[in-house]
Amino acid sequence: MRFSELFHSIQGEGGLAGTPSVFVRTSGCNLRCWFCDTPYTSWEPEKTRIALQDLLEQVLATDCEHVVVTGGEPMLQPAVVPLTESLRAVGKHITIETAGTIFRPVAADLISLSPKLSNSTPTDAHRPQGSRYAARHDRLRDNAEVVHSLTVNYDYQIKFVVDHERDLAEIDDYLSRYPLLDHDKVYLMPQARTANELAEKTPWLTAAAEARGVRISPRLHVEWWGDQRGV
Repeated sequence: MRFSELFHSIQGEGGLAGTPSVFVRTSGCNLRCWFCDTPYTSWEPEKTRIALQDLLEQVLATDCEHVVVTGGEPMLQPAVVPLTESLRAVGKHITIETAGTIFRPVAADLISLSPKLSNSTPTDAHRPQGSRYAARHDRLRDNAEVVHSLTVNYDYQIKFVVDHERDLAEIDDYLSRYPLLDHDKVYLMPQARTANELAEKTPWLTAAAEARGVRISPRLHVEWWGDQRGV
């Protein structure tokens, strides 16, 4: 498996925010969100590989019930299926964090789905050579078939990264395409890398969530540690 890091921390987002968790971060992503907070798994993916058994031993050594498999995009990795099956066999609670562009029959207690809106598309103003990836990013970022499969076959939550108020209309349109989604499982969360950015965006985003009958998600790791790696 292409691997980036393993660390013990707390879940910072969604319905399990505040839960002690061990994070298994894979390397590699099929998207190039300009605001990606783990560019070492996407824009400049690390090449480290790890054997499945070695990874399992590291996870079990943390003695933590909740395991979050994240990335990058963990669904890129074929080994994510036997990894999650092995974790389930020893009684772990498994969350998969995914953009919802690739389906694999993972073992998961929660699919944490973060659909990428048009606000994620890179430009040269965002990153050097950003526009080089824009067309591919836009082609891949919205896969209705995969989203349907994940939300029908698993317990799920949906987390939208919101940068500006103008993003809200796109979220409304997205939700209208999936009328069967449980809005109690839908979260809006601010695009932010610092506590100050969170503080600026959270009030108006909270009001927007209430108006739509959806939830607001904290980003505890950003509030406490900014974009520091491995916490």
